Amino acid sequence: MLRPRIIPCLLVHKGGLVKTQAFKDPKYVGDPINAVRIFNEKEADELMVLDIDATVNKVAPDFGLIAKLAAECRMPLCYGGGVTKADHAARIIDMGVEKVAVSAAAIATPKLLTEMAAAVGKQSVVAVLDVRKRTGLLAKGYEVCTQNSKTIHKLDPVVFARQLQDAGAGEIVINSVDRDGLMQGYDIELAIQFKQALNVPVTFLGGAGSLDHLGELIGTLGVVGAAAGSLFVFKGKYRAVLINYPTPEQKLQLCRKALKY
Repeated sequence: MLRPRIIPCLLVHKGGLVKTQAFKDPKYVGDPINAVRIFNEKEADELMVLDIDATVNKVAPDFGLIAKLAAECRMPLCYGGGVTKADHAARIIDMGVEKVAVSAAAIATPKLLTEMAAAVGKQSVVAVLDVRKRTGLLAKGYEVCTQNSKTIHKLDPVVFARQLQDAGAGEIVINSVDRDGLMQGYDIELAIQFKQALNVPVTFLGGAGSLDHLGELIGTLGVVGAAAGSLFVFKGKYRAVLINYPTPEQKLQLCRKALKY
């Protein structure tokens, strides 16, 4: 039976694990490999690792780091950062990674998703859309951004997500820039738009600060991916660094919310 996935999202910056707020001010929170070991012990459903430097610096994926992550990880692993061609994806999958995520490269060249799907299978191709609310007195709706929110694209996020789906993405990750690191809850209004528009699995990232936030997303949308960063690396109102994850009992309660959808 299909069930919602609870997914820690780890950001890698200068080789270390960090957490940002609105894609700014990265705070060092530990070693990525050590974090993977802890999530192994906690039996996480899946793990997403995003190198936030690679695309900005226009460098290839860090295959050395990917090999270490894949060797350590005992759950499905999704990796993103610096992937610009199908050969990159094929090499990453050959290392034992289950999914390869692309963002800016897919926006610049949607056919990359088609090429990746042909090389590694559609189920292993993930398109990540960083989405934020338009700004300005008369601005309405949402816009797509890349390069850690520095570049804005004149694209309708929902329409473009459908295009990425048609191009070959087997999963779409919607990352809410406005909510990143705030721990005040997902943008449910935004999530509903994408869930209704897409036929492939959808994962939502940005804003989760409690298990109740995960429950709200799953209870509203059913079987989706509920991804989070801060929730799984911080603890308490003072944001003390502590790798954590729902217990089996807590996960069961969240799955039951999906059954009520």
